[in-house]
Order: sequence, then structure tokens, then C-alpha cells
Amino acid sequence: MNKTVKIILIIVAIILLVWVLKYFKDANSKDVVDYKVETPFYTSINTKAVATGKLNPEEEIELKPQISGIVDKILVEEGDIVKKGDLIAKIRVVPNEQSLVSAKSRIASARLSFDNAKVLYNRNKTLFDKGVISIQDFENSELSYNQAKESLVQAQNDYQIIKRGSISGGNSANTNIIAQIAGTILEIPVREGDQVIQSNNFNAGTTIATIADMSLMIFEGKVDEAEVGKLEEGKEIKVILGAINDKEFPAKLTFVAPKGKEENGAVQFTIKANVTVDSTTNVRAGYSANAEIDIESKDSVLAIREALLQYNRITEKPFVEILNGDNKFKKENVKLGLSDGINVEITEGVKEGDQVKVWNKASKDNEDDDNEDED
Repeated sequence: MNKTVKIILIIVAIILLVWVLKYFKDANSKDVVDYKVETPFYTSINTKAVATGKLNPEEEIELKPQISGIVDKILVEEGDIVKKGDLIAKIRVVPNEQSLVSAKSRIASARLSFDNAKVLYNRNKTLFDKGVISIQDFENSELSYNQAKESLVQAQNDYQIIKRGSISGGNSANTNIIAQIAGTILEIPVREGDQVIQSNNFNAGTTIATIADMSLMIFEGKVDEAEVGKLEEGKEIKVILGAINDKEFPAKLTFVAPKGKEENGAVQFTIKANVTVDSTTNVRAGYSANAEIDIESKDSVLAIREALLQYNRITEKPFVEILNGDNKFKKENVKLGLSDGINVEITEGVKEGDQVKVWNKASKDNEDDDNEDED
């Protein structure tokens, strides 16, 4: 009986030993098969800063009335191209009743003074012709007459301005809204019949129309504080419009803000650039745009894909795993140079011909998908 038990135990031990050996063999062979490798390569790396913003006209003005009233007629539409001096709209004056009554009263008072001064002037002229009064007395009466006449004319003009918005027969009436520059009508925020307020020291006034020269466009955007120190005014950049993705517009950086503003926890700096737009391209004000600014570039540098990098959890220093002759991987610390977000320059730690472990499964899956697409 004891001999049978011993035989059974020996058989069980042999089976367990075989299972353990097979398990470790499969595990070791799996480690070798699962990981792929890549070799470093020489390439050109360009780093770019991307600024998001809008495309706006460089010269844009708002037309405002010089007198309050009602929009009587609008002669243009949004999108129309106008020349300097073109009539845009007409304002109909609605006079204030109190101001109108006061103006009439001033006319009546000025007329009484004028009639009295005229009588005195005619009397003194007759006396002067007869030699009764001196020339000085006559000149004083003539001066009073002329002053009274001028006051009457001024009172009448004030009445016409209050009632009609301009002096009758004037060459340039305040009721006419004239284009101050040549360009395109971007916006007409009012309609015929709307009430408008004049522009003065206490009120900005109602905007009748907005005109812009669409041949002179500027890009206005924002860049992060980490990149603004590398920007210089006069630098050539590229602008890509959201509505015209298949075309790049050359531009020149003209302004980098000396002071940043904090937005969502990050400091942003405003930049502006003059954009060259050819006459064959139809652009509109307010297009969203991105500006690509070349920061630094290097040609023929040894690089690997940035996805192959690993980082020490304690020191946060980058390293890669390189395949050695024993079908095992060894860790190698590396020093990094320029990076464009896809490829990164290796200045130390990896040499040409090394086989670098593809440790990131997502990176390997992407590579397999690319190969399937090529097939």
C-alpha cells in the first residue's frame, strides 16, 4: 500500500513540474514575440507655434448721424461696394417742440432789435448828410444796425437747423450720411423708420452703417506665454482660414502685445499680422483663422518617434528600451532635442542602428492599422 502511494505522489510531482516548466516557457516566449522594434532615422524637424484668432479688415469705420431723427431712407445694402462720398442714408429730423418755440422767440426778438436799429440808422444817416451829427455818431448807429442784422440771420439759421437739420440751401446737409472711405458695407444695424441719436461728447450715437476696406486684412489672434518669447515683429507666417482650408495666405507679423491676459489659467498674448489676400479670393470679415509660425527647424537629425519614449516615475527623465544580443531589452537614458510632437531629436543615448522597443500598445495598434490601409 505504501509503495502505491509513493508512485502516485511521484507521478503527480512529475506532472506539476512539467506544467510549471511549460508555463514559464510560454511566458518567456510571449515576452519576446509581443514587442516590436523600430530603428532611429534621420529627418528634418520643425517646431511651430499655432495662434487661433480671426481675420478682420484693417480699416473699418462706423457711420453715425450728426443730428437726431428718424431714418428716412437707406440707399445701400449689406455687401455693396461704395466709394468715398457716396450717399448711404438720409435722416428726417423730428424737432423738439420746446426748442422750436424758443427758436421762434429768438427770431422775433432779433427782428425787433433789427427794426429798431434800422430806424436809428436811417435817421442818423439823414442827420449826418445834413451835417447835424458827427461821423462817429453815424458810424456807431451803422455798427448797431449791422449787428442787429447779423443776429436776425443767425436766429433764422438756428430755427432752420432745429426744424430741418440743416440750413436751407446748404451744400452739405447734416441729414445726409456720407461714406467716409471706399470699401464694402459690412453691416447696416438700422432700418427705415428707426430713431437714431446724434454723436456728441456724451453719447456715442447710433451706428447707421459699418464700412471696411476688404483689400487690407489683418489676422488677430493669441499665443501662449511659452511661445511668445520666440516671436519677432516682421516675421513671415502663414494664415489658414476656417472657411478656406485648401489655401494658405502669406502674412507678416506686425504686433506682439507687451502685456498678456490670463484666460482659463493660462497667460495669452495678442498678436497681429498683415495678411496678403489676392483679388481672386473672396474673403469675409470675421472668418476664424489659425496662424502657423515657424519657431525653430533642424535638418538631418537623428530621431525616433516620440511614442517610443518612456519616463521614469521618480526622476521623470526620459528613457528607451534597446534590444541587446540576448533577445532582451535594456533601459537607456536619453537626452532630447527638438520635437514637433510626432518625432523627437535624440542627442544622446541612442545611436544609428539601435532597435528601440515599441512599448506603447496604442502606438503598435496604430502602426498595424496603417499597414492594413496600405495593403
